[in-house]
Amino acid sequence: MPMRSAASTHPSSQPSNIPPDIAHRAVEWWLDLGTGAVTQAQRDALDAWRAEHADHERAWQHIQAVSQRFQSIGQGASAHAARAALTRSGAQRRRSTVKALALLFFAGGATWSARHRNAWPGWTADMHTATGEIRTYALDDGTQLTLNTGSAVDLRFTSNERRIVLRRGEIMVVTGHGNNTAGRPFIVQTAQGTATPLGTRFSVRQQANATRLAVFEGAVRIVPGDAPGAARTLSAGESANFTAQAISAVDAVSNEDSAWTRGMLVANGMRLADFLGELSRYREGVVRCDPRVASLRVSGTYLLADTDRVLDTLTQALPLRADYLTRYWVTVAPARG
Repeated sequence: MPMRSAASTHPSSQPSNIPPDIAHRAVEWWLDLGTGAVTQAQRDALDAWRAEHADHERAWQHIQAVSQRFQSIGQGASAHAARAALTRSGAQRRRSTVKALALLFFAGGATWSARHRNAWPGWTADMHTATGEIRTYALDDGTQLTLNTGSAVDLRFTSNERRIVLRRGEIMVVTGHGNNTAGRPFIVQTAQGTATPLGTRFSVRQQANATRLAVFEGAVRIVPGDAPGAARTLSAGESANFTAQAISAVDAVSNEDSAWTRGMLVANGMRLADFLGELSRYREGVVRCDPRVASLRVSGTYLLADTDRVLDTLTQALPLRADYLTRYWVTVAPARG
């Protein structure tokens, strides 16, 4: 049974219309009370502020709920680091930290929590990889199965079929033809349907609302889960997205589709926002893109084993800077003039 976040069970965890000034003040209270040297006068002042307006209390309850979720997923160290940084910085640094934390708690917090909540199925899967890990398995039938970062699969091999259930992430499959494979079709199942290869090498990526399939050798038949009549076979060099109801137009396979199996991220004129979205899959924490530079174009081949170096390379090649609040929280923004 998947975990439910506090945001789904507590009304105060819905901060959609809390004014920014109240969100910032709530963050300031949270920072002050986390220093470890809190006086009774400060506690009384916080209680008085919370009682002044319902939005004050909602903002405080939301921060408490989100910070507890950070602790439960092992990211509490980032919050402590942010607090510690304030003791070594001035007023300007404090203002920027408060603003950034407010974005995390009241905008990014839900995204961060969702990311780790979605990772929950992987912890009990037959095979899984951590963030930044790429791992290859040799299956009993001779199949080579490579899991990309943050991926998870279940194996359901029976006397009648060989089924891989992709629970999250992305896999590359090179189907095997070992003993006892005759009459046992190979099937990859995702949330949107199934992919059945015909002696091939192909990748499958589970996205939020669709599955992406890329065929490198042979052919693969896609069957949408709710529309079997829309089934279609893709040949080598073809790729497509599919939902439970339909298959998108077929595109050509690109270098980006398989580069991850070699530990690389390939970009050919990719929007910076999209590039950072891909890079963040291989890095714990949050990578944000300032909207002012989101449309800059990125090209090149980057090694995924060192995401810090990738960010450094970007700031050297483009008019960008990387602002680190902590190791787990970086914003890529325009370079200072």
